[in-house]
Amino acid sequence: MQRQYWTFYWPLALTGLVMLLGKQFQNGVLASYEDPARELAVYAFACGVFFPFQALLVFLPQMANVLARSDRGRQVCWRFTFTACVLISIPIAAVAFSSPGRGAVSSVYGLEGPTLAKVVSYVRLMLPLILIRGMRQYYTGMLIQARRSGTVTGLHIVYIAVMIGVLLGGLYWGRSAVITIVASQVISSAVHLALSWCLYRLRYRRPNRIEHADLTYRQVLSFFWPMAMTSGMFAFSRPILYAFVNRTAAGVSAVAALRVAFDVGMIFHAPLNQFRNLFVTFGNEDLSGKRKFMGRVTFVLTAVIVLVAFTPLGRIVLHGLVNLRGEVLDSACDVLMVVCVTPLVIAVRNYFHGYLLTRRRTGGMAAGGIARVAAIYSLSWLLYHAGVLNHTFAAGILQVGFAAEAVLSAAFMYLGPASPRTPGRGARP
Repeated sequence: MQRQYWTFYWPLALTGLVMLLGKQFQNGVLASYEDPARELAVYAFACGVFFPFQALLVFLPQMANVLARSDRGRQVCWRFTFTACVLISIPIAAVAFSSPGRGAVSSVYGLEGPTLAKVVSYVRLMLPLILIRGMRQYYTGMLIQARRSGTVTGLHIVYIAVMIGVLLGGLYWGRSAVITIVASQVISSAVHLALSWCLYRLRYRRPNRIEHADLTYRQVLSFFWPMAMTSGMFAFSRPILYAFVNRTAAGVSAVAALRVAFDVGMIFHAPLNQFRNLFVTFGNEDLSGKRKFMGRVTFVLTAVIVLVAFTPLGRIVLHGLVNLRGEVLDSACDVLMVVCVTPLVIAVRNYFHGYLLTRRRTGGMAAGGIARVAAIYSLSWLLYHAGVLNHTFAAGILQVGFAAEAVLSAAFMYLGPASPRTPGRGARP
């Protein structure tokens, strides 16, 4: 089974790495503008407003993989995905185009004047990404269900290539940071969606066993909403930290350092998120084999990030890849050292998440997400009012939040009955 796990897993892990390298390229482009610290911080604030909404769609691939296993299931899941994207777009539009929404952004982050206007401009222009990325997630889930993980990787390589091309074009033509960054995301996402749809039509094969032949929208919602809450809570983690850190003496530079270091750190722990797809696709059988496989992958990634963070490689990467300099570079190196513990915590959490997904106990994931945000908010508030909050403590707070999520998710593996299985399991066709 180890060989099967690896054959299925590595293209998806590579997909995560490709996507994160795209983020580093975005950071590098922002760092090329006249005031790099401010450009990085402004984009971090904009992401803090936008991505909690977009994050609600993160688990759409798993939903499609699990439930869209019949003609009826695919129809219901597609319509559910489209409707969810439209509904999620409404509150973002309210934030971006109304005075109360603008006031809320100003109040949460302590922003005003040109900085606030720039953040709102980002959010307005990114609005179409909700529908485009949501539908991308659905088709990605269908390709993964068909075990076309190599196809998924190839699509994301095309996505990143288009993004980089648009970013370089924006710099060459002297476009503003807002236009350059948003155009790179919208254009590359649209290309990815079009290609995903075409390849789904050409390469998707129905599963051997037909399931959920009488799937209802209520059943999809009951399965999906706890996962949406989980990813939504994750998306609030960074904005909470940014909101408190921005009020400290080193506000802008500290937020810029946190954003860049967190994104670099994700190169080493984001591949571990694919463990969820491993569980969803292969099921809960051979748990000892899955733990062995996950342990090996986690050990390698942890060793590499420790090597990078605690040697001159860290400074070389942050300066050469993202073009950081001065105080922001020094702070980002500090944050990267703290982030070294993340792969281990994330691997443990994702083991429990994968188990809960296959057992339909997604409510445990939601509870874990709430625990994470509560821990992050409480510690941020405490350290800020104690006058000791800085970039290093902020990075440590994020790790405590992940640990709290893992502990509560683990409890739901053993507490309470499994959620009722969605009816409709049929015989082999």
